[in-house]
Amino acid sequence: MSKVEHAATYEDILALPEHLVGELIDGELFASPRPSGRHERAAGRIYMRLRGAFDDGDGGPGGWWIVFEPELHLGRDVLVPDIAGWRRETMPVFPDAAFFDVPPDWVCEVTSPSSTRLDRAKKLPKYARYGVGHAWIVDPVAFILEVYRRAGDVYSLIATHEGADVVRAEPFEAVELSLSALWLRQA
Repeated sequence: MSKVEHAATYEDILALPEHLVGELIDGELFASPRPSGRHERAAGRIYMRLRGAFDDGDGGPGGWWIVFEPELHLGRDVLVPDIAGWRRETMPVFPDAAFFDVPPDWVCEVTSPSSTRLDRAKKLPKYARYGVGHAWIVDPVAFILEVYRRAGDVYSLIATHEGADVVRAEPFEAVELSLSALWLRQA
């Protein structure tokens, strides 16, 4: 991940090579490489499980839009969480646009060595300030899922799950999530 030292604009994101994901936070451009295999597996498995149960209503209650790597335009910031979800009451109509300007109800960031500081120190506080009710931080190297709930303009850590736990994590307690399915373990 690299940080550009001038007042960045959306044009700077558009000028990035395709292999980089650009985000604007407080006028700074952050460019991150595409994720590793561990990162991709964890994010993909979470997305598939939640999309089926909560977006499609297959084996779960439905009532959500679950989106992989959405581009969020919130205030002057442009953020790209690994996964985000909107209750259908929050966003009744799925937008036909390249980005979302309605804050999601939940975000998930899967950390990697190059993104941990950005995800935790820059993006997590922004999500809270924009009113995102729940956040998950997933560490596919340490095999940990942290579950956060918004309290005012900050998050409170409400649960930490690890390893092969089978969990019902807010705000998706209606279904079980087997953490062992998320991890790419090396033989």
